This record gives sequence, C-alpha cells and structure tokens, in this order.
Amino acid sequence: MPQATKALTAGQFLLTTLVVKVAIVAILSTMLVRFPWFRRILLTEKRDWPERLIFAASLGVPLTAGVVARLLIAYDAADLTLAGAFLAGLLAGPYAGAIVGAVVGIPALIAGEFIALPFAVGCGFAGGGLREICPKEAIWHFSPLFFTDLHRHVWKLVRRFQIDWVVILLAAPVGLELIRQALGARFTETRIFYLAPPNAWFLALVVFATVMCVAIPIKIWNSARIEHRLQEQEKLLMAARVEALASQINPHFLFNTLTSISSLIRSQPETARTLIVKLSGLLRRLLRSQEHFVTLREELEAIDEYLDIESIRFGPKLHIEKSIDPDSLDVVMPSMLLQPLIENSIKHGLSPKIGEGRITIRSTRQDGHAIIDIIDNGVGVSADHATRVKTGGIGLRNVNERLRVIYGANYQLQLDSVPGEGTCARIVIPELVVPSRITA
Repeated sequence: MPQATKALTAGQFLLTTLVVKVAIVAILSTMLVRFPWFRRILLTEKRDWPERLIFAASLGVPLTAGVVARLLIAYDAADLTLAGAFLAGLLAGPYAGAIVGAVVGIPALIAGEFIALPFAVGCGFAGGGLREICPKEAIWHFSPLFFTDLHRHVWKLVRRFQIDWVVILLAAPVGLELIRQALGARFTETRIFYLAPPNAWFLALVVFATVMCVAIPIKIWNSARIEHRLQEQEKLLMAARVEALASQINPHFLFNTLTSISSLIRSQPETARTLIVKLSGLLRRLLRSQEHFVTLREELEAIDEYLDIESIRFGPKLHIEKSIDPDSLDVVMPSMLLQPLIENSIKHGLSPKIGEGRITIRSTRQDGHAIIDIIDNGVGVSADHATRVKTGGIGLRNVNERLRVIYGANYQLQLDSVPGEGTCARIVIPELVVPSRITA
C-alpha cells in the first residue's frame, strides 16, 4: 500500500506560496518584455498618456487575473497587488500606479475586502511619488542582489547623511508590506488579503518576497533596455564604419583618374579635356547621391560613366561586355562596390597586356544570393600574389572590408587568377530586393 502524502504545515505552505509568487513575477516580466511595444515604452522615461495607459493595461490585466484566481480558486501566489501597483507607479508615474491599483483592487472590493482598493491605490501613489523625487536612472539600479551591498548603502546613509536611493527604494516596499500586515492583523483577511506569517522569521520572508517581486521585474526590464541600447549602438557603429570605408573610395578613385588626365594634358589635350568633363559629371553624381546602398541597376549606371572615362583613355583597345541577369537588377548592394574591381582589372590586368583587353561584367541569382563577377583577360597573377593584392591595395581591401562589415565574416571578395589568362573578381551577397538604405 502506498503511503499517504503528508500534508504541508502552515509554514511550509507559506514558503511554497512565496516561492511560486516570485516565480510568477519573473515569468510575467519576461513575457511582457518580449513584446516590442512594451520594450519601446521602457526605453523612454518621459511617456505620454497613451503610453502610460498601455503600460497600466499591460500590468493591470494579468494582475487582475491573478486576484480573480486567488478569489475563485484560493491561489494565493497569484495575487501581486502590492508589487504590481507599486511597480506601475514607480515606472510610469502616480496616476498609472493608481489606475493599476484601482483595477486590481476592484475584484477584491466586490468580494468584500473593503480595505483592498484604497490600499492598492495607495501603493500606486506611493510608487509614483517615489518616482517624482527619485533620479530616474537610480530606479533601474535596484537589483534583486541588493542585500549583498546593503551594509555599504546603510553605512553611507548614516555616515555621510547623504540620500542613498537604493535604501529608499528598498524601504518603500518593506514599509508597504508591514502596513499590509498591520491592517490584516487589525481587520482580518476578510477585509484585506495578506499572507499571515506564523512567526517573526516568516514575516521576514514575506517582506523579502515582496521586495523581490519589485526588484526582479526591474532587473529583467533593465536588462532588456541595456540590450536594446547596445543593439542600437552596434547599428550606429556599423553605419559609421560603412561611412568611413565608403569615404575612402572617392579620393582613391579621384587620385587615379587625375593622374591619368595629367599624363594626357601635353600629348592629348583634347582627350584630357573630355576626360575632365566626364569626371566632373561623375563627381556631380557621387555628390548628389549620399546613399550607401543602391540597386545593381543604379550601380551599373554609375559604372557606365566610369567606363566612359576609361574608354576614352584606352580607345578601341578596351572592350566591355555585360551578361546581366534581369532578375538581379533590383538586388540591393553597397554603392561604389564594383568600381574598384573594374579599376583594378584595367590597371593591373589590361594595362600591361599587349593587344586588346576585355572586361566582362556578369551577374546571376542563385540559392538566395546574388553573384557578381568582374572578369578580365589580362596578364593575371599567381594565387599568392592575388592574396597580397586583395589585402594590400586600398580599393580591393576596401571592398573586402565592406563586405565583411555589412554581411559578416563569411562574405569576402574572391579573386581567381591564372597568369597569362586573366582574373575573375567575384562578389557574393545575400539577396535583398527591397531597397534598404542607410543615408549619411
């Protein structure tokens, strides 16, 4: 015969209830912070009335459900009236705290607990009043591990007579819980709900659990705030790096083009003049467009202007071929990404070559990626030299670094070269056909 389950003593039942209460607070806080609209409210300290009402509703609805569960099925751990109303006031202001207090106090009032409603509203106003006098950032420093440094905070308060907000934030829920215990002892559980401790040790545990029910949500929500801010800073940092890398291209390209023009001024002045006109048009286009991301169609249009300049320099010796998949024209890519590759093909591949030179620009879409090739039939280089070229020169190094910064370490410039036959520079980027632009 199996033994009968031993019933819990009053102390054991109270301890179990306190543990479950803290667990419910942690679960509810984690669930709320997963909603983007709730996180946005947490990020701002100055909230308008719609945001305060949304915040009050976000807390009030589940807290009211907890009070109803306590009244209907005697699930005492679900009643978070004190901590919930105080938190609402502390984070959203006295009126939001009072609204939450009123909402959670009404079911208890209907059940005959006449002190529950004014006490809950008072908890909301207490949290809101503390928010009005307390530095806003100090609220987010209140941690569940407050007791580890409590002696230092108390000593600082006593020794220097300086306000320590951690001690005040701790004293508020402690005082409210002691008031509830006093009211419960005076008017019994029929007028206000409270967890009656059998002795002083359990009273300390009840007070400690109330403080934890306030501190845990603050800790969880503050971690979400910090994580969001770090993500925003990472986005700003990436945009700044992209901006810095993109700014390297224009001076490098301008220097090389002006060097070419200077070599033609004496021997071919008309050609030099035409190049200057073409260059001014290209620079005007670059200055007009400050976007770091463009479609492949726009990038090819900019490349055509650059190739016009190179065609004037090289004449019929230079041939340009294009094999562009129409489906790839709307793929979004970093701007001025192809120009350094074509410039490198002309300078290092075709210039030393005797006879006609050919550059092929090819694009395809495959397996969720856009593949862009710049192929020349120049002199080519060895594999070791191709690696040095990719990491040594400004243009190719810049292209490689921009790919890594924007798309991750798995996306890099690929150079395949065969001495005497030519070089293929390949870019593989994720398929993004919806314009996603970062403006300067």
